[in-house]
Amino acid sequence: MRLSYPRSRMAPEVRTVVNLKPYRQALALPGLRSLLLVSVLARIPLTATGVTLTFYVVLDLGRGYGAAGLVGAASTIGAALGSPLLGRLVDRRGLRPVLVLTTVAEAVFWASAPALSYPVLLPAAFLAGLLALPVFSVVRQSVAALVPVERRRPAYALDSMSVELSFMVGPALAVALATAISPRTTLWAVGAGIVASGVAFWLLNPPTRSADEPAGPHRKVPRREWLTPRLLAVLAVSLAATLVLGGTDVAVVAVLRSSGEVGWTGAVLAMWAVASLVGGFAYGAVSRSFSPLALMAALSLCTIPVGLGGSHWWLLCLALVPAGALCAPTIAATSDAVSRLAPAGVRGEAMGLHGSAVTVGIAVGAPLAGAVIDASAPLWGFAVTGAIGVLVALVVLPVELRHRRETAGEAVPAELVTVTT
Repeated sequence: MRLSYPRSRMAPEVRTVVNLKPYRQALALPGLRSLLLVSVLARIPLTATGVTLTFYVVLDLGRGYGAAGLVGAASTIGAALGSPLLGRLVDRRGLRPVLVLTTVAEAVFWASAPALSYPVLLPAAFLAGLLALPVFSVVRQSVAALVPVERRRPAYALDSMSVELSFMVGPALAVALATAISPRTTLWAVGAGIVASGVAFWLLNPPTRSADEPAGPHRKVPRREWLTPRLLAVLAVSLAATLVLGGTDVAVVAVLRSSGEVGWTGAVLAMWAVASLVGGFAYGAVSRSFSPLALMAALSLCTIPVGLGGSHWWLLCLALVPAGALCAPTIAATSDAVSRLAPAGVRGEAMGLHGSAVTVGIAVGAPLAGAVIDASAPLWGFAVTGAIGVLVALVVLPVELRHRRETAGEAVPAELVTVTT
């Protein structure tokens, strides 16, 4: 027997696979478009800070890459510690006072950095990281305030794609400026961009609480009430995901260098970023949600064999596509999960913790992959960091399964319980 279905019944199902409606609905919400536009421009100078400081320490101060790495590490440690503290200040005092504090701190650091000797630059970089402009966490907190829960997935997908775009543009601009003019000038330019970003966010003043959430100070929520095992699991997933990404970044360079094709590094990383953008777009357009744990596990599994495609740059590009397509969706899913799990009164601190997890993951993944590569071969940089991601997924899995059992129990209709008993 030949089965046929009316076209009117089949077409909607096909359209939902790549439907743009979720994006249109999200972008139609008041304030979201301007927030995302300002966030893209604001993140560009922030993504350029690491390479800018590296060029300055190596070329202007005449120090080695190890010394430059210490400056980067000091800034990263400061940012990891400061992000939840600044988020807590946003929860208690509001956004604008925190923006004034961090923008002034950024202005002081970047204006004085070219005149600082290395022994002074090191602690100054730590303090600058501690009081870094909290654009990443503030944007994600504001998305949660602007967007209803059911529409946050495409909104966070757009946010994740905007982060990818910023990382594609910021470091490249810093390298071009440092090599064409001077690292000292680049320091001032990056600092000016960060200060302008702080001013732009102060003027925009995006909400950190939704319209249906009460304004003013909230009841102090003890951490034990919201820092639950499930939220800790999401933070662990966030850290593991960026650890894999940080390790991949280093391993790509090592594989291409060992095969004599290091000149193609930019093209390979660009392909990886494009795959992430495409994956992020697809994640926001599909009609169902995916667990951050599942996405991170898939990202890790797809990363493990990437080094096997390292004999030619174009093979490495192809090998990176599956893992690349999972980058933006994984980060977007973790942001969405944190926004749902954290009460409004502590959402800033929770997003700050999420930012710290992301920062620590990248900071650990790069040197870890480097150490593994130095001790073995470049392809093991992918394998080991991917395996760590899988291991974290297995450790976190019981928490996810327990949550699903509890959710399934709550979803059983009362009349069904009555009948079966």
